[in-house]
Amino acid sequence: MTPVDVPLLFLAVPAVPACAYLMALTLLSRAPPAPPRSSRRLRFDVIVPAHNEEAVITRTVDSLGRMDWPIEQVRVWVIADNCEDSTAARAQAAGARVLVRYDKDRRGKGYALSLAFTNSHALGFADAVVVVDADAEVSANLLEAFATRIELGAHAVQACYGILNPLASWRTRLITIAKASFHIVRSRARERMRLSCGIRGNGWCLTTEILQRVPFQAYSLTEDLEYGIALGMSGYRVYYADEAHADAEMAESGAIAGTQRQRWEDGRFQLIRTKTLPLLLAAIRRRDLVCLDLALDLMVLPVSYVMLNVVGLFVVIAAASFTEEATANWLWLALACAASLLFYVLRGWQLSGLGREGLVVLLRVPSFVVWKLWVILRRRESREWVSTKRNRE
Repeated sequence: MTPVDVPLLFLAVPAVPACAYLMALTLLSRAPPAPPRSSRRLRFDVIVPAHNEEAVITRTVDSLGRMDWPIEQVRVWVIADNCEDSTAARAQAAGARVLVRYDKDRRGKGYALSLAFTNSHALGFADAVVVVDADAEVSANLLEAFATRIELGAHAVQACYGILNPLASWRTRLITIAKASFHIVRSRARERMRLSCGIRGNGWCLTTEILQRVPFQAYSLTEDLEYGIALGMSGYRVYYADEAHADAEMAESGAIAGTQRQRWEDGRFQLIRTKTLPLLLAAIRRRDLVCLDLALDLMVLPVSYVMLNVVGLFVVIAAASFTEEATANWLWLALACAASLLFYVLRGWQLSGLGREGLVVLLRVPSFVVWKLWVILRRRESREWVSTKRNRE
């Protein structure tokens, strides 16, 4: 091994497995077959955790009222958590049941969900609970998609998590492609392999039975991801409902999007530090592919980081080419990594439905990656649940 091989190996060790993993998921991302119809007998509590969401809560409740499900078998609950505006009043006026929660010490979406799940269990109405973000709109078939999978044996189901305002700005277009890659490509592949697609924060469902077996105790900045891992550790996978969707608004401005990204990245890195090793140990002890994949999902960093890793590999190869001749193999390896990432991103673009506009906006990926790196470098830990500011505000 030459001195040049050392930095190349250092860069290749994280890049190659990550790119191979993403390539494998991309190859398995064919649309799943349509499920059978449900008996339409299940009862649902639909829970909307909300913190200062007066601007959008009426639209969300109206969307839930248009779901194709017997009206007597569904109740919509808005959890107005530490609100300082008229979220509760507007939700009630729109036809939702409202729980008002004030607790200045225990703040966060996880605490709001914990109250809602406890309330649902105490009332004894629902067979399953559904969580929808306060700024989201859902497809009419959402409950049907959940019901048919529950009747097939599922205890946790995640719908497709899409973007409500994909054309609002170049940033929302890029996020739409990124979410299509992250949510649709990966979730389709995991469903085909009978792995867990995880819980993605918006548009997910749990049976009341699983909430008793695996109590909800997820209070981190990424409570959804945390509870999905808890389910996997307990032997349950999260099914994926590709035909139903819950679409939420994405921030258009860099300042607002940066605040969101800081919270998400902080929460993800917390889980990487605390959950990766337990998942790997569970995978080895139990020979459990669900836990193994959940661990791999944590270890494979966001694509922007993988891109930077591959770019670094090319830079070192270019520098080494002036002094070393034996860099051809490294170059082929770097090209394979780059091709895998390109294939993964283009598959996300294809599934995003953005067409030509999506291809054009991919030219902004380098600036987006730089922006995201800046956000991470100035990362500050925060456990606050902050309402996302809307541009119309």
